[in-house]
Amino acid sequence: MSGRSDEPVTGDGGPEHGHGHGQEQEQGQGYEQGRRPTHTLGLLYPPAGRDHRYTGMQLAFIGGVAEAATEHGYDLLLSPSYTESEPSFQRILAERRVDGLIVMEIRRDDDRVEHLAKVGFPFVTIGRNRKAEETGWVDMDFAGLAGSCVQHLVDLGHSRIAFVNRSEQLFESGYGFAHLGLEGYTDAMTQLGLTPHAYLCDDDTASGEAVMERILRDEPATTSVVTMNEAALTGLYRGLTRHGRAVPRDFSVVGVAAGRWAERVTPQLTAAEIPAEEMSRVAVELILERLASPGSPPRHVLLKPLISLRASTGPCRPVPGSEPEPDFPDFPDIPNFPGSDF
Repeated sequence: MSGRSDEPVTGDGGPEHGHGHGQEQEQGQGYEQGRRPTHTLGLLYPPAGRDHRYTGMQLAFIGGVAEAATEHGYDLLLSPSYTESEPSFQRILAERRVDGLIVMEIRRDDDRVEHLAKVGFPFVTIGRNRKAEETGWVDMDFAGLAGSCVQHLVDLGHSRIAFVNRSEQLFESGYGFAHLGLEGYTDAMTQLGLTPHAYLCDDDTASGEAVMERILRDEPATTSVVTMNEAALTGLYRGLTRHGRAVPRDFSVVGVAAGRWAERVTPQLTAAEIPAEEMSRVAVELILERLASPGSPPRHVLLKPLISLRASTGPCRPVPGSEPEPDFPDFPDIPNFPGSDF
């Protein structure tokens, strides 16, 4: 189940304020004129895994978009383009190989999005950049989910909560998922009067084990972690085992992850699932709406799945020696009377 916010844009970039969207409408309508439909949709989706390979989650999105497109009578063309300067991106536009594009792995400042909006090529995004009000998109509320994970742990008595994010490369490139998750975690911790401790982590088991080593070295009293890095889950668990921490007896883990990742570890991960199939379906619906009504305001669909309670979180059990010594009252000295035992 998920909460869904679906609304047309308002604000500075919207139809009631400024001219950005109006220009996009005019360019889009101009681009559409005289075109013969290809009955093909394009998916701009650069690999995010090691060695420029697609991750399991990315493959789930590719399959979801392909299935949804087929149901509407469209073929799918996949391009790994990460920037507007790549030949694949340029060929798609110059040769008009597709009727519209779905853009993924959105960065906060994404030149692909900027270029498509400038030339008026029909597109929507899975994810959003800094100018989200000007384009149609479907996304998850990663900030809200990270905050909910923190609150779940606090409700169980945890106060020393670390955050395991995606890789440094993705974060430094402006990857929206990584920044929104960090913002949600940091805001929640600050509002609750707790000290945030965030870590970047590559998407693999060895990196997960290494980052857990760092967490426990930096703050041995840490009793829980929120993670947005599903590919590092097995490593996080291994790192805890190596330090003699049992999940969830000694340490709780919660995060955002695909169901197959959450159920692969033991004990199974308490997590909000990324609804790849639903997001893919909505993205296809949005681009088809854009093609049918190029002058209509862009729609936004924000999903916030519920956290599925599994077996990886439990009541806080403080690390021995991590709690302050209790303050005992000072008693007056007992006088030494003759014949007493004192």
